[in-house]
Amino acid sequence: MQKEELTQSIVRKTGLSKRQAGECLTVLLDEITKSLSRGEDVVLTGFGKFKVSQRKEREGRNPKTGEKIKIPAKKAPVFKAGKVLKEAVK
Repeated sequence: MQKEELTQSIVRKTGLSKRQAGECLTVLLDEITKSLSRGEDVVLTGFGKFKVSQRKEREGRNPKTGEKIKIPAKKAPVFKAGKVLKEAVK
């Protein structure tokens, strides 16, 4: 499912205009992004939890040459599904 399909689903279920539904979805995604960029967790009860994970620097290999390379430390967004979502997918 893509953003456009989510927007259409919001339109069908809420009666909002396509523009309003698109704005709602954009605001939701922007707020999740802003919270994560500040290092805050985003918890949507029943759906799941978005958080930022700190990955340590590590050693890897270039698959083409086999040469050892250093992979720098970085922050990465992580999503952990909630109980309701896990049950729905089963």
